[in-house]
Amino acid sequence: MYHGSSSYSSGRTAPRRPVEYGRTYVVRPKGRHQATIVWLHGLGDNGLSWSQLLESLPLPNIKWICPTAPTRPMAMLGGFPCTACLNSGFDVVEIKEDGPDDVDGLDASAAHIANLLSSEPSDVKLGIGGFSMGAATALHSAACFAYGKYGNGSPYPINVSVIVSLSGWLPCSRTLKTKVESSQDAARRAASMPLLLCHGRGDGVVPYKLGERSAEILRISGFRNFIFKTFNTLEHYTVPEEMDDVCKWLTARLRLDGPRT
Repeated sequence: MYHGSSSYSSGRTAPRRPVEYGRTYVVRPKGRHQATIVWLHGLGDNGLSWSQLLESLPLPNIKWICPTAPTRPMAMLGGFPCTACLNSGFDVVEIKEDGPDDVDGLDASAAHIANLLSSEPSDVKLGIGGFSMGAATALHSAACFAYGKYGNGSPYPINVSVIVSLSGWLPCSRTLKTKVESSQDAARRAASMPLLLCHGRGDGVVPYKLGERSAEILRISGFRNFIFKTFNTLEHYTVPEEMDDVCKWLTARLRLDGPRT
């Protein structure tokens, strides 16, 4: 976490997986409720640690939903079960651009997030953010929203206003451009989707070049409204400077009420 942390699921909307989630932590807004963001943790972490950080941010108009992922064997750990390893259970063999994508698991993740957001008030803006593998899930959700469908072709059901990716990467990058170019609606949604990607040059878990390449693929695939911010000395964790930038970006993009005077 702070240093070194690494549904619409019924019917035909997205595939189900027999997984049992941990506890979901909710941080209630301290001011007028203007936005709800699902925040996704990374490998070996849980929803509690991020909920404690998010509650401390000067964003009183945001409700945060911080799920804890199921425990499952991880291929990149030699099949060793990882407690609360991912937010919804997609698997990773190796973190690299040309690595295999667990589309079924990613879709299950995106469907779980959509389900968490499905009962929010209609006048509240919705967002998804995450760290590391949670960030990869958030970016997959961004792709699903732009395309209007999950990776398996089932309709994606919610309207997403913002996506935040910290120390993450873009899954399923090889097919993104083709999907976005498949319809004018997909191209329009991609062009207007606000995304913030942050990455440290010292990241030894998700290499900086992979984050940089993910941003480039988003750009050439038609995503125009995004920022890729580099932190020169940052490794695979987050720091106050990075979270300050997240706060400023969310306040501007979501048009949140300013601080009370």
